[in-house]
Amino acid sequence: MLSQIQRFGGAMFTPVLLFPFAGIVVGLAILLQNPLFVGEALTSPDSLFAQVINIIEEGGWTVFRNMPLVFAVGLPVGLANKAQARACLAVLISFMTWNYFINAMGVAWGTFFGVDFSIDAVAGSGLTTIAGIKTLDTSIIGGIVIAGIVTAIHNRYFDKPMPVFLGVFQGTSFVVIVAFLMMLPCAWLTLWGWPKVQFGIESLQAFLRSAGAAGVWVYTFLERILIPTGLHHFIYGPFMFGPAAVEGGIQVYWANHLLEFSQTTTPLKTLFPEGGFGLFGNSKVFASPGIALAIYYTAAVHNRKKIAGLLIPAVLTAVLVGITEPLEFTFLFISPVLFAIHAVLAATMATLMYMGGVVGNLGGGFLDTMLPQNWIPMFNNHAPMIFTQLGIGLSFTAIYFVVFRTLILRFNLKTPGRDDAEIKLYSKADYKALQAQTPTAEKNPAAAYLAALGGAGNIATLNNCATRLRITLVDMAKTHSDDVFKALGAHGVVRSGNGIQVIIGLHVPQLRDQLESLMRVPLSNQPSPMTEVIS
Repeated sequence: MLSQIQRFGGAMFTPVLLFPFAGIVVGLAILLQNPLFVGEALTSPDSLFAQVINIIEEGGWTVFRNMPLVFAVGLPVGLANKAQARACLAVLISFMTWNYFINAMGVAWGTFFGVDFSIDAVAGSGLTTIAGIKTLDTSIIGGIVIAGIVTAIHNRYFDKPMPVFLGVFQGTSFVVIVAFLMMLPCAWLTLWGWPKVQFGIESLQAFLRSAGAAGVWVYTFLERILIPTGLHHFIYGPFMFGPAAVEGGIQVYWANHLLEFSQTTTPLKTLFPEGGFGLFGNSKVFASPGIALAIYYTAAVHNRKKIAGLLIPAVLTAVLVGITEPLEFTFLFISPVLFAIHAVLAATMATLMYMGGVVGNLGGGFLDTMLPQNWIPMFNNHAPMIFTQLGIGLSFTAIYFVVFRTLILRFNLKTPGRDDAEIKLYSKADYKALQAQTPTAEKNPAAAYLAALGGAGNIATLNNCATRLRITLVDMAKTHSDDVFKALGAHGVVRSGNGIQVIIGLHVPQLRDQLESLMRVPLSNQPSPMTEVIS
């Protein structure tokens, strides 16, 4: 069950990866429409500059205005066991069918369900429009649930053989037929149950607003501490992209009000107190350098050049785009206590920022959220908030350095570079000799990973999130040791039962595609560069 939940959480990251670029486009476009930055002349509606920027902005809103559809179509990429593209098509058709059913039932039986479909689909009405269909506003939750149901149908029935005379109905057609029948009760249940869920969400939002700093601390702590399990997606997802904190999610709400917020001098915490749940990205930007410096300065002097080569790319990845796993998994397996302290410090930093008046869409790194969506547009009227954030953040960089360095030295924690044995986990000198003997492994790392996983026959399911391969194995005993995976370039390995997670980095989608291509090749034709040498 845990493996399935982790797989579902990882699949959610496929559509999430579309948001950084969309956020940058919208943020910069709104900035260029602000007369405080470009002048009154260029922002006039008759200005060609303003018209072009408006066109670009409208394109940037594509993902934000269609989040339920994006999540519905994106999830099968990670959830489908086979033919992912066909699964996406089946989910698209079924999701639209479900919304058409909701619309028709709502119009015909709205009184029975207590839903008025005659009103306009505006904010607060409980209704929305998806691809021209007036339907219940289930946010991303509806898209996720329908994607899960239809993908399960796809996994079960896509390969089901049909009689020759019914051959036209097999494959994706049969999946859509079964899903069509399922969407009828799903639509009825949605109309019956979702208004009650909406009431519960409104109560949750009221509670979170009243929880204040304590709520921010608990939320940020859970978002960090659950990273090793992969369940952290279920913490930040409903807040950033769903209705947990504010209708439409923090991402969309912040983008919709970015121009308004940038032009007012009213404190942003007063205007948008829910923005405290968007502060978890500060640990990515400010904690990562402090942690890396502590690991570097506690390493043996003769190992520091090697350690710098390991840490610099990991820190840049965390600071610039908010992907922290390559750095965090460097010390997680060596000392889980350090990771727990990291979660406590991250939550404390976000809470102190919130108490100091800092709010916003700050869940990522410099390039995707902080600069284009926060600092640049807000600097003119909210510079004190930004300086408060920087002051607290840089203070915590120093705190992280002192705390981590002290703990590493006090308890003699074997972080990378502190002895020769540990440095081998990350830059194995003897692995160079292995590569020299098997050059195919360097040219085809996917084949080496496949061999380390026990071969194609040992893989039951294969999935990925932003940085990890998530795999269900037939037999864990057939896999190679963690050292082998790290020698191939992995940042860490998590094993649980027959489930294994291999932390790869941002290029994990490409590696997964290569693995799936190898798994489709007959076993006799597969390259096996690692098998003989490692085993």
